[in-house]
Amino acid sequence: MTRATTVRAVLAAVVLLVSLFVTLTMSPRLGLDLQGGTRLVLQAKDSPTAKADRESTDRTVEVLRQRIDALGVAEPTVTRSGEDRVLVELPDVTDPREAAEVLGRTAQLTFHPVLGVPDDAAPDPRPESESESAELVLPDESGGRLRLGAPDLSGAGVKDARAEFDGQRGAGWSVSLDFRDDASRDWTRLTGEAACHPPQDERRRVAIVLDEKVISSPQVSPSVTCGAGLPSGTTQITGSFSADEAKNLALLIKGGALPVPVEVVEQRTVGPTLGAEAISASARAAVIGAGLTALFITFVYRLFGGLAALALAGYTLISYAALVALGVTLTLPGLAGFVLAIGMAVDANVLAFERAREEYASRSGRTSRPLRSALAAGFRNARTAVVDSNVTTLLAAGLLFGLGSGPVKGFGVTLAIGVLVSMFSALVIARALTEMAAGSRFVTDFPGVNGIGLRGRVRTYLTRRAPQLFRRSRRWLGVSTVVVALAVLGVTLRGLNLGVEFTGGRLMEYTTSRPVGIDTARTALADAGFADAEVTTAGERELSVRTGDTGDRAEAAIRDALSAEGGATTKVRDDLIGPSLGDELRRHALIALGIAVGAQLLYLAVRFRWSFAVASVTAMVHDVVILVGVFAWLGRPIDGIFLAALLTVIGYSVNDSVVVFDRVRELWASRPGSDLLPAARAAVLQTVPRTVNTGMGALFILTALAVLGGDSLRDFALALLIGICVGTYSSVFTAVPVALEMESRRKDGSPTRQRQGQRPKPGRGRPADNGARV
Repeated sequence: MTRATTVRAVLAAVVLLVSLFVTLTMSPRLGLDLQGGTRLVLQAKDSPTAKADRESTDRTVEVLRQRIDALGVAEPTVTRSGEDRVLVELPDVTDPREAAEVLGRTAQLTFHPVLGVPDDAAPDPRPESESESAELVLPDESGGRLRLGAPDLSGAGVKDARAEFDGQRGAGWSVSLDFRDDASRDWTRLTGEAACHPPQDERRRVAIVLDEKVISSPQVSPSVTCGAGLPSGTTQITGSFSADEAKNLALLIKGGALPVPVEVVEQRTVGPTLGAEAISASARAAVIGAGLTALFITFVYRLFGGLAALALAGYTLISYAALVALGVTLTLPGLAGFVLAIGMAVDANVLAFERAREEYASRSGRTSRPLRSALAAGFRNARTAVVDSNVTTLLAAGLLFGLGSGPVKGFGVTLAIGVLVSMFSALVIARALTEMAAGSRFVTDFPGVNGIGLRGRVRTYLTRRAPQLFRRSRRWLGVSTVVVALAVLGVTLRGLNLGVEFTGGRLMEYTTSRPVGIDTARTALADAGFADAEVTTAGERELSVRTGDTGDRAEAAIRDALSAEGGATTKVRDDLIGPSLGDELRRHALIALGIAVGAQLLYLAVRFRWSFAVASVTAMVHDVVILVGVFAWLGRPIDGIFLAALLTVIGYSVNDSVVVFDRVRELWASRPGSDLLPAARAAVLQTVPRTVNTGMGALFILTALAVLGGDSLRDFALALLIGICVGTYSSVFTAVPVALEMESRRKDGSPTRQRQGQRPKPGRGRPADNGARV
């Protein structure tokens, strides 16, 4: 065993042991869509007295954190998102109405002297212009109206607030306030001034105002003399409160006032049952899909395939440990990304093994150790293709994290970690295992055992038939053009079924105890006043209702209407997206797609020729259009999960094209003076086995997700299945013909230079001859 192999083996063992320790000692952080709970996005708004900026938003975060702590929610998350938004996650809170009401209240508490009852009966209770007067005209707690002076005291002076019940005197629930020292003196002065008016005079009252509403206006006791006031730093707010009202009021006052008003622009609620089912379904899909992938790669590459399957198990352990150690919140799309990355991790091993098969065939008989030398050359020659193809996927993952929202960000992080770990798994763990096995005489002497000495069925078939590809490359471009036109026609005729994330509105999912037909559900909702609601079914007892931006009372009415027909009705999911946020998410989606195209084009232009870069991006756009068109024809939703799948398809599509053009570059540079067509034809034929074997590994995983992953992951898996199939086609029959057409049209292109005996410039990304064979 060489020194390099020993280093790889020791490094792999250390990383695996650390990962095992992390897995056994730390628990994953589950997102709300897996453990159940509510996610709120609050947006700060400008007010007459304050501007919604970063500083005011930070203060809002602190106030909300105090309120949530008082609510008793376990392990809540309150963070600022951008300049003027606050993200609140409340685990295990599946009825967010009370929480949203408490969190959204501005809670501006002020104490005012009462100036009397207004003379006119004007119905407008808003404050008069401050330039004319500091007076307010507000409704009082009994339904009347009061004219109030400027506030003498604010809620900032309150040290403590608590709900109390006085059953002996029949006073019921009230809220007791304790003032700070300075505020206590202001309270004494305010009540002393009110006491200067005779009993029963309206001006002997002190108004306590919360968010421009008088919640209590008690009379100052006749025992209090003019100017003396109440010496105690304590007062009591009464008003026939219920227990919950008194507790919420105390909570709002104690937590403090929000510096600026806020509104709920996004609300997502997932029941714990749905999250548990998603975890179970994803776990089954992962086990079955990974098992089928391991069996397939073992069947194709025999012993070395089995060792790669062991490395795949190591990849799973390391990826999971990295997610846990970094504190990444594992969401449902993230879980799907974790499962998907298992299939994609096979790609690097397949690339190395196929290159090793080529090298073994060329070195056999010329060296005493063809297996070890071929294996080393295979990993060495595959390194550039592995790195380039994974960088394109990392670009897509970065866009998902930077421009995605909520669970989509989790998918981007999971995908990025999976890509990085897959390279370590293939280039370190799998290589160490196979190099140690290659040192055995038994493995070396029996090619049928090691798997590298076999040519493979696909390679044998292609060698025997030797198809003359691309003799008429424009025909392939014509086929691609027709398919793209059909996809565009689907978008034009059927339109896109944009989800609530992009349009705004509310999407609710329910389960009922009795089967409910879709027509029955629509009639029940129409009778309840929701004739415009869109109703779909996923089963006899599963209903999805999509409406406009409705409030919580409307949601309760919808649930009651369904309960009348289907018995006990349980809400398992509730997504509310404000129209402004929907516009923003739609804009971000388009930006993400634009940046994806530009970033891939720039990276490929640096690593390859411009013609190869444009051809790869053309194939990528071809795949995107077809995928969107298929979903338009099928009427499937275009939402954040679809966006995650679409960007993943972009990475996969460019990944395939990179592998092909990496081989084209190598072969073209190794044969100076030749035309591009023979190199492109040979490159495609040599990379087809890799494309087929990698695609099969991913298809096993995605099929398992589509069949076993449940409704939440079915569309995600379907999008990726379509994308991989179309991407496999386009990397050969769209990208290569485009490159051939572009090179043939270059006035001073490579074919002309090569006819003059000039080699391609190294700066254009074509290396010198490294022993490749056509």
